This record gives sequence, C-alpha cells and structure tokens, in this order.
Amino acid sequence: MASSAKAVVTVAPTGPIASRDDNPSLPVTPEAIADAVQEAHELGAAVAHLHLRGEDERPTADVGLARHVVELVQSRCDILVQLSTGVGLGVPFDARAALVEARPEMATLNPCSMSFGQAEFSNPPKDVARLAERMRELGVKPELEIYDTGHLDACLRMRDAGLLAEPLQFSIVLGVQGGMAATPENLMTMAARMPADAAWQVVAIGRSNLRLSAIALALGGNVRAGLEDTLHVRRGELADGNAPLVARAVRLAEDLDRGVATVAEARESLGLPRVRATA
Repeated sequence: MASSAKAVVTVAPTGPIASRDDNPSLPVTPEAIADAVQEAHELGAAVAHLHLRGEDERPTADVGLARHVVELVQSRCDILVQLSTGVGLGVPFDARAALVEARPEMATLNPCSMSFGQAEFSNPPKDVARLAERMRELGVKPELEIYDTGHLDACLRMRDAGLLAEPLQFSIVLGVQGGMAATPENLMTMAARMPADAAWQVVAIGRSNLRLSAIALALGGNVRAGLEDTLHVRRGELADGNAPLVARAVRLAEDLDRGVATVAEARESLGLPRVRATA
C-alpha cells in the first residue's frame, strides 16, 4: 500500500461552511481566492479545489463566476483547477451540476446522498449518473468524494457501467457528521479498498487533519490542506490563511521522504492528459 511516488498536495482555500466570522483569513472574493491559490502553489500545491462565494459571501453555483475565478487563478499560476460541484448545502443539484460547463480540468462528483451535519446532501443516483456522463463528454476528470464505505461501492458500480473512466481519483473524506469518523482505522480500511491504479487523497476535517494527513502520506496517498478542512493550525490557534496549512502538508511529505509532485507530475499521477483539450 505504501508508495514512493511523490505526493500531490491540493489546496482547498474556502469551502462551503465556514465564514470570516469563524476565521477572518478565509478568502471569499475571487481576488482573495486567486491570491491564496497562487501562494499555495508557490509553496508546493499542484491542485486547487475551489468553492465559490457570491457578493453575500454565501456559497454559489454561478457558472459565470466560476469561469471568472478559474481564469483568474490560471492567470496567476499553472496550478490544476478542480471545481467543487458540492457547492453548499441547500443548493439544488442541477445548479451544482451546471458548474462543469465552466470546463475545469477536474470537478468533484459526489456519488451518494447523505446526512451532513443537521442538513441533507442530496445526490440522487440518476442525477449523479447524468452528471458523470456530461463530465465525460466535456473531458472533465471526476474527483470522487466518498464519505462512507458504501460510497466507494457506488463509484465502482458506475465504473463497471461505463460511466467512469480509469484510473479513478478519490477523496476519502473523514470527520463529517453523517459520514465516516476521522479515525486511523477508517482511513486504513478505505485505503486498503482502493482500486490498484486509483489515485486517492485524504480529506480530514477538523482537529484530526494533521494526524490523518501524516497517515495518508505514509500509506502512499495524497493530501489536501486549507481552510475548508480546518480553521486552526494547532489547537486554539487560528491559521493565518491557507499558507501555514499548505506549508505543513508539504513538510510532512518531505519529512516522510515522499517529496511533493510538480504540476506536471501531478497531471501524470492523476491520470490527466498532458495537454488539456480545448472546446
């Protein structure tokens, strides 16, 4: 299970839940998000996982805004861009799915509905299949976000039905109330079940972020870092932006003798084409 391949570090600068009341350093404007991504890229991040905020600073699935933010990020650096189609709780599925029309290289695909805290995260099977088909038509690589053991099985069924092309790419999300608890045992169970040629990363929410990131790297996985996943750099100390969290993830990879993948190396590791097809 362990791997000598370089680790792909993804920055998740914003997310759908936290506000600037929770951490004043949270980037919410297009310019602030682009600044955070550029800084993370300079520190070693090869992928940017992006959520969008409207003028009211609430999550939005505005496709025009998505295109603007993607273009702004790509004008600053050559980082790989991954749009979240999760967007935010309460945003209708069809609006979320429309974000792939912005044609990022990657976008998330959530295979199952679930309880998410005190709310519901709705991903009806027929709609998920339709979104997977559209992503394949557009050449948008799905990043499969799995919050529980059965979500992996749902992804494998979509693969077997021809809706997903290998190699698959997964995020193992731990610590969301309603999904798998953030424990080493759960991470190791899911890592052991990954298809042999799949790329995977851990998304560890809250105080378990550092510990589970280290375990994932030791097991040969990739890591995600940023204010979407934890607002604190250590207990009781708010992170001063995304940079300290990304720098910590990079140090972990280097200390574990994994090293950090460049954008070109991440492209190969994640099964992306060497040259992005244009519309």
